[in-house]
Amino acid sequence: MTTRLRGMTWEHPRGYDCQVAAAAEYARRTGVEVTWEFRSLQAFADAPLEELAAAYDLLVIDHPHVPLAAAEGLLAPLDGHGLDDRLAALAASAVGSAHTSYAHEGRQYGLATDSAAQVAVLRPDLLDVVPEDWDAVLALADEGRVLWPAKPIDAFSTLMTLAANHGTPVNAEPGTFLTPEQAAPLLDLMHRLAERVPDWCLAANPIEVAEALSAGDTWSYAPLAFGYTNYSRAGFRPHRLRYVDIPRGPRGVAGSLLGGAGVAVSAHASDLDAARAYALWVASPEVQAGVYYDAGGQPGYAPAWDDDRLNADSWEFFRGTRQTLEQAWVRPRYAGYIEFQDTTSPWVTAALRGEITDAELVRRMSEQAERLLVPAPTHHLSEESA
Repeated sequence: MTTRLRGMTWEHPRGYDCQVAAAAEYARRTGVEVTWEFRSLQAFADAPLEELAAAYDLLVIDHPHVPLAAAEGLLAPLDGHGLDDRLAALAASAVGSAHTSYAHEGRQYGLATDSAAQVAVLRPDLLDVVPEDWDAVLALADEGRVLWPAKPIDAFSTLMTLAANHGTPVNAEPGTFLTPEQAAPLLDLMHRLAERVPDWCLAANPIEVAEALSAGDTWSYAPLAFGYTNYSRAGFRPHRLRYVDIPRGPRGVAGSLLGGAGVAVSAHASDLDAARAYALWVASPEVQAGVYYDAGGQPGYAPAWDDDRLNADSWEFFRGTRQTLEQAWVRPRYAGYIEFQDTTSPWVTAALRGEITDAELVRRMSEQAERLLVPAPTHHLSEESA
């Protein structure tokens, strides 16, 4: 009997096309069929993981979901099932903290098949000198040449990045946010940037900014946007984009908020062993640097990031952003983090719009941090879910 698995991912060549192509190759080699479906990026983010885990064998997830998913027994650990040597090899080839971001309480719940962080992006044909620091960014913005994705989740991400880069990361101690004194210079920079970019940026995500940069000749740079290697490849859009490290701050290019996506196995998978086998296969160096990348994927592990062919094809996307990725900041590893992020993100954009004061923003976020960014009781998986 043919083994058939179902997977859910998000709607973009980087999320969907690469998995479909990889699954076709996997079926050719093994006879195991993996059918991938997708939702829009927003719908995927909004769908309860409990529902997705009940309906699908494989899931492409964001790493901040791991602690809550582990606590609720929604994901099957990958370790302890004869795969530990392969997991160790992947861990040894991680880009920064990407691999460990899918671990929780000593178990590995996903693989960083897609590594990303907030990086800078530009049009080399329109920009002679790349801004090195934030003063240079603001000067370029004064010329009307800068974009910045600042819809709620991306404005929130910028605040997190700036905090970590300034040496005052959110939740440095459990249950803490930022003091008013720590938040002031970060929010001041964000306000100054918001005043200098088009109003529509406050409702834009990194894809929309990349589309605008690659379509015309008005804008030439964005300082903080999650990288998409697709836009660095010839023929994807009218103009190619180059991704580079973030503008230097007090800690250089350290502290960018770690993003990306990883493949995980539902605890309710119809065939746990088959699902685990596919997850390990799609994360392997051969696949990541081959069919996965060629179909639009953004690989997650160092062998692909170091690959000469991939860097030549993507305008040095991987080498050009590697320092930022290696020093990226990992969001708090608590079950309440997702609720914290979802609740507070709209307030950051509201503050940029002048709808609430910075003081009110800091007060609200501090209250939510005290409530949600604290350790939860340890949850032990049953043998059935493991």
